[in-house]
This record gives sequence, C-alpha cells and structure tokens, in this order.
Amino acid sequence: MRTGQRRERRRPGSTGADGTGGGRPGPWPAAGTALLTLVAACVTFFTLSSPATADPIGACTATRGSIVAVDFGPFGGSVERGCDTTPTTGYELLHEGGFTTAGTGHDGPAFICRIGHGRTGTQYPTPDKESCVLTPPATAYWSYWVAKPGDDDWSYSQYGAMDRKLSDGDVDAWVFGGTDVGGSTGRPTFSPDDVRAEGGSTPTPGPTLTGAPGAVDVPGAAAWLKGRLTDGERIVDEGATDPNHFLTVQTAYALAAAEGDSQALGKVTDFLTSTAGPFAYPNGTDKAPDATNAARLALLASVTERDPRDFGGHDLIGDLVAHICPAGPESGQPTPGCSAKGDFGDAGYTDGQSLAVLALVRAEEEPPAVTVERLAQLQCRDGGVTSVLIRPGENCDGDAGTTGLAALALHAAGGQDTAVGKARAYLVKNQRADGAFPAYTGSPSAGVIGTAYAAQALRALGEKERADAAVGWLSREQTGSGGFGFEEAQTDPQLYPTSLAVVAGTGKSLADLTVKEREPTGTPTGGPGTTPPPPGGGPDLAAGVAYLTSADNLKQGRYYTAGPGTSRADFGLTIDGAYALAATGLDNDKLRGIVDFLDDRGTDGEGRTIRDYMKIGTEYASGGFIGKTAVLAESVGRDPRDFAGQDLIAALEKAVCAEASAAPDRSCAAEGNYTYATSVFSQSLGIIAQLRAGEEEAAAGPVAYLAGLQHDSGAWPSLIPATGDSDVDSTAMAAMALDLAGEDAAVADALEWIAGKQRPGGGFESSVGTSVNSTALAIQGLSLDAGAYADEIAAARKFLAAQQNDDGGFNVAAEGQRGSDLRASTQAVGGSTGISFGLLERSLEGTSPQPTPSPSPSPSPSRSGGTPDIVTPGESGGSADGGSGGGLASTGVQVTTLAALAALLVLGSGV
Repeated sequence: MRTGQRRERRRPGSTGADGTGGGRPGPWPAAGTALLTLVAACVTFFTLSSPATADPIGACTATRGSIVAVDFGPFGGSVERGCDTTPTTGYELLHEGGFTTAGTGHDGPAFICRIGHGRTGTQYPTPDKESCVLTPPATAYWSYWVAKPGDDDWSYSQYGAMDRKLSDGDVDAWVFGGTDVGGSTGRPTFSPDDVRAEGGSTPTPGPTLTGAPGAVDVPGAAAWLKGRLTDGERIVDEGATDPNHFLTVQTAYALAAAEGDSQALGKVTDFLTSTAGPFAYPNGTDKAPDATNAARLALLASVTERDPRDFGGHDLIGDLVAHICPAGPESGQPTPGCSAKGDFGDAGYTDGQSLAVLALVRAEEEPPAVTVERLAQLQCRDGGVTSVLIRPGENCDGDAGTTGLAALALHAAGGQDTAVGKARAYLVKNQRADGAFPAYTGSPSAGVIGTAYAAQALRALGEKERADAAVGWLSREQTGSGGFGFEEAQTDPQLYPTSLAVVAGTGKSLADLTVKEREPTGTPTGGPGTTPPPPGGGPDLAAGVAYLTSADNLKQGRYYTAGPGTSRADFGLTIDGAYALAATGLDNDKLRGIVDFLDDRGTDGEGRTIRDYMKIGTEYASGGFIGKTAVLAESVGRDPRDFAGQDLIAALEKAVCAEASAAPDRSCAAEGNYTYATSVFSQSLGIIAQLRAGEEEAAAGPVAYLAGLQHDSGAWPSLIPATGDSDVDSTAMAAMALDLAGEDAAVADALEWIAGKQRPGGGFESSVGTSVNSTALAIQGLSLDAGAYADEIAAARKFLAAQQNDDGGFNVAAEGQRGSDLRASTQAVGGSTGISFGLLERSLEGTSPQPTPSPSPSPSPSRSGGTPDIVTPGESGGSADGGSGGGLASTGVQVTTLAALAALLVLGSGV
C-alpha cells in the first residue's frame, strides 16, 4: 500500500487508498469551478478541484504558514512552490497554495491522480499518458513527502494529505514517479531547505521555559503505590486474580527510588524472584526468554543489588545475550521474534531493546555492538526514536518517552555520541514551555509517561534546567491521592505513569537507580502467574455496534461515505460494516437496511450504486470486489446469483484469468488470478464466494494460484503480483479461503506463522504500528483452530479491548494518532468474534425493511475522528487496484466543502 496515496502499507503521497482520510476538513474557498472532461479510450469520470487564491510565497515565514513544492520536472517543468498562511491539512495546503488536482474515476477526488499549477495550468500526467480511470501503477504516480521545521531531509508520508495535520514551518513535496513500499526510493531531488520560506530555517534551541518549579510528592506517591499492592507483594488488576508482573516491577522501581532499601521493596522483589520463570520465560525455561520481561527483572536485580545472573534461578543476562537475532525477515528465512539483525529475541518494541541494553550495562556485561547499533537504527531523522522495531526504510515517527529511554540506554552503552546528541536535541526541541512533553506524536495534550522518561534522560545528559522543568510540570499533575494519570488534567491515578513519575521526581533514572543489599524478609507468598489482561477479556461489542450504526457514521442507515464532507458511498467499507453486524447479530435491523440498500441498487449522493463498485460488464470488472459483495449476500441468506440485479457467481467465473495479461494491461497477473484482484485479500474473497456457492470446479484455478503464492514460512504476501513481503492480514485471509478448499496443511502452516508474529501486548503489527485491523484478522485466522491457539486469541482480544474508546469505536493502532476510526472499528467488531468469512451466517428473518430517509445534502464531517483510515487489504474503497503491502493508496484528498467539485458521468460502463 502506498502512503500518501496509500493502502495499509503505504507509498508516500496520499490519503487512504479507499478514498478516505482522517484529517479534519477545513473550509475550502469557493473559487474553483466545475470542469467536465471526457477521457478518450476509457470513457469514465474523474473529479477536478480548483485552487483557492494562493497566498503569496512571501506571506509564509519559517514560523508562520506552510510551504508545498510540486516537482513538474518529469513533464518538462520546474519545481513550483505554494504557501498557506493558515495551514490545516496537506490537502488544503496543496490547494490553498495554488494547485489543482484531479482524482480517479473509481476512487473519486480522494485519490490525486493529476496535479496542475494555477487556475489554467495543464494537469499532469495528461490523459494520453494516464486515463485516471483506475489507481495508477506504483511506478508512476504522485508521491507525498513531508518535513518538519528543522528537518534536513524528507520523510515518506505515512499519512495521506488529508490525514496530515500541519503546523507552522512544515514543508510538503509532491514528486511524480515511483517508490518502493518503504519510501526509500523516489525521493525529491531538492532538500526541504531548498524550498522553505525565507530560503530555509534554522532549528530553534527549544522553547523558553516558563513553567513554575515544583517537586513531586514522592512519599505520597509511594504510599499510593503501596496501597495498590495485594498482600504487600504484587499488583493484581481489578477484577483479576493473577498478578500483573509488569506493573509489579514498575512499582518496585518506584519504591527503590522513593525509599531505597525498604521492607516493602524487599517483599515485592522476593515475590518477583519467586515468579521470575513464568514472567520472563512464558514459553518455558528451556526456550528463549521474553527479552523485555527478562530485561525488566535483570534491571530490578541490579537496582536491588541482587544477581541478575541468578535471579530466581535464572541467568537473565546470559539468556538475553544468547538470543540475539542473527537476521531479520530480509534473510528470506523464518526469523520468529526478530524484525532485524541485532534485535533481542521477542523484544517486540523499542522499549524492550532499550531495557535489554541497559540491563546488560548495569550487569557489567558489554552489550554486543550489533544490539546497540540496532537501537541506534531506530532513530528518526529528526532525532526522535520510534516505539516500533521498524526495518530499514519503514516509516519512522518518534515520541518523547521512547526517545528518553533509548537515549538513556545509548548513553550508558557508550560509542553513540551522535545518536545521543540528536536525541537530546529532539527532546529539547519538543519540550513545551511549561516543561511537559506531548503524550504521543501530534498530541495536543501532554503525557506523564513521556515527560517522566524525558526528564530522566535530560538529567542524565546534563540538561538539568530542562529536567527540573519537566519535574515541575509533573508535580502539578499529581492528584490528591498521590498518584498520576496518563495525561494532563486527568484525575484518575494509574500505576504505570505514577511509577515513572516517582523515579523522575527523585532525580534518578533506570541507568543509575540503586539500593544497598538487603536480607530477604521471609518466605515469599503467592505462586507463578501471568500478566493479566484488562478486565472484561475482549471488546464491548454492543458499544462497537452502536458506534458503527450511529447516525454520524451510517449515513441514512444505509452506507458509509468515502470521507467527511462527501456524499459519495464507500461501498467496500459499507460491506465491511455489514460483515461486522452479521458477525455480532446485535443490530439485524440496521444490517437489513445496508443489505437492502445494496441489493436494491440504492444510490449514494452522487447517484452511484454497488454496480459502480463491482464494474460488472465493463473491462474493469474486479473479481475481488465482486467476491466481497457475493460473500455478503451468501452470509445473510440472499441469492448471490441475483443480487443487485446481477449474477455475481457467473461474473466471478468470467473474471478468472486464463493467462497473464500483457503490459500495459494490468488486469491479470497470472492464470487463476481474478481480474483486477491485485492483492491476496481480493483473491481470497473471490475464492470464498465461489466455494460458498458450491462452485468448486470453477474455483480450482484461483485456489491453485492462491496456494502457489504461499511462502515457505507459511505466510502470504500482500500484493499480486507478489512483492516478497509477508503480511498478517493477507495470511489470515488466505487461510480462511483455503480452509474452505480443504487445504489443511497450508492452513496449519499459515496459522503457525501468524501466531509467531504476535507482539507481547497481544496485538499484531502492520505498517501503521500494532494494528487493530491486523489483530482482528489474526483472530479470525487463528480461530480456524481455536483450541490450539486459545491463548493467542485471548491475548489478541484483550489488545482490541484496550484500543476501544469511550464512543465504542477503535483506534487505528496502539501507536500514533488517537481517536476512533470507522474502518478499524468495522474490522475490530467483526474480527473479535473469530468468525471466518467462509463461515459467516446471519439470518434476516424477523426483520423488516428499514425506512428510507430523505437524502441529506451534506454528510457530517466527523466520521473518522481525525485519525488515519485503514483499509481492508486489497480493498481501497472501490479502487480496482486495491491491495495492502505496496499497493497504490489514495492521494490525500478528502472531499471537504467542495464548492469547486464536479462529478462526471461514467460513459460506456454498463451502469
């Protein structure tokens, strides 16, 4: 998937591949006029947007407004710049800067296919080079690059232009050509400074600190923590019975900082010593340890002057060193628990890598150079450190907490002065005037965790004044009970942020925290346990369904739109929502309303029907989209041979490719592929539809083709033709399809591979981080053998529960921008049930037709809560080029208040 123009694994340069975006819509001056264009050869429609009256370049400065640069070099032009003095989103910047754009016929204006300069400037590429009917190929499209103030290089945009929220001094660039999925090729040939306002900008040394000094009430916080202990020795989550080892260790760190060698600390440490096995070695003591948990205990041993080489009978240090990853997936060999060479096995996240390096240093064991170098590789261009163990070329987005902890580890390890210096500069630059740090990247509010870790690092790096300012802010966030919430102004104290605030408040850090040796206080009580999940065990499905069916989301009770401010239906997303409702059975009336809308060929605000999505009867018929629609019909008891006035099963059979198509025709990758099914996800949906309809013989070719795409590891790639990657979403989907086909061995290999990709917190990773979408699909896949993978499924459901918001919706991922996302929520609700698409059934008996409300002239702009939409891999909301993992995603256009938008009729499409 592409970013900027993106599906879930993205290429630089666009919004969600399905034509959606998460950025808030802003007003769009009505200076543009509608343009009707007939495209020769492939007569379809595309939408054109006109520019506002552009602010003069001189109106933008290094500290006011944002600049956009568009490189028309491939078309014989030059790099043109534009300015927006009141920047909101990347999309608005492009248009406010004096550029026009055109979308594609299939995706609408939400995929930037052409860009022109000025009101009358030619838009490129011209129609004779690119029809803009379908999503352009990955080798020739407008990619999107971004830079923040002070950045000396471009970053490949992991958010589309509509999702990117701009700040003063930001710079954007659009470049025509091709990139790989990591954005490591196709970079702009000019630097951010080359196009900045006033000829460039100089990074500032950070804000002038204005926050009042203050001190954390350490005894009060310690007393609150001790009051949370069960039997004075362990933390047990509310409603649970097993101990939460992670929070127990954190409490021990805080007690060591607050009280030194105390009886309370001794009792907690004794408990952790006695239960070290199940916490540090969840797969058995004869297997590799969980690096993060083992490192936590090893650090505690050093802090309390116990022996990390004999902690509860375990050599934590030796086992950490013995299980360092020799390679990552790039080796072509199975590398469970390893994302790259130098990872500590199963570290999962950057904090695990940092803690393991610190643990070795504290134990006077020199960390292997490859582990320290790997940690340094996780530093972004701006000096921040990403929380995810990314691979080279992947998106890098740092945060204060991760950067602070990594800086402590790199500083302690030595030999990384450049990386440490960049981390210090990043922290200085990102500290607020009141001393606090953002709760997460782009957060408008400050967070206790990030501020506490940053304070530890700043003090260790000699920035005493700034560390004191951070502690001063922490002191003002302490609640009357003595504890701390996660973010500013929160009054509900929590264990994790409180433990970190105590360490920072004492002026210590995990790099130097220590107490004197003590004698054990007695026989430890309690027994082995596992870290308990959040209470409840899984998402609140009723709340999730209420979110999906709310009037703000489900327009007229019938469909979801392609983005805020548009009445254009996103049919793929609408079917996703129907799948979720069918899986839960919690609102069959609303499910009936969606199904009837699709089956009766109801029209959206642009007059489009489900037939425009499938393209049956045209040269662009998409087997994946036909299959997806057919699976819904089959799941609710409708006839797929007569749905929306079409025989979907016959259309699927017709869509099976007899051979690979010759370039430039991209319709067929190989024999057995469905036409325009450019992802494993789409191929799998077609197979499921055919098999559920009893068409085993007709599906034999597609099944054989899908089976042939499986890697030796058991995984599937995301794209068709295969790109060599391995993808959780696609592997789960392929497993569901081949389970219906009786390919038991292939399914077993797939499930084993999926299980091996689970992160310590229960989630599964994708390009957006620890992904709700991927985790939900993994649950569906693993549920094909629920008995064997019960623990993994339970952990994944608990991860989803932790990502559910108060409105019932779900975040896109554990990292990044927060807020409920409609697409992620459809997958989370349906996926958490564990029901395979091959087995999904929901009777509509007892329901009645839903009333059809009058069309609303303007959908609510609050659909996605400002977060990036994720796309069911292979979907892209109506793009025939759908796919996850390197496919072209949509280019940064959400339809705002489009006074200058024209929709052109589809001619010759059979609709």
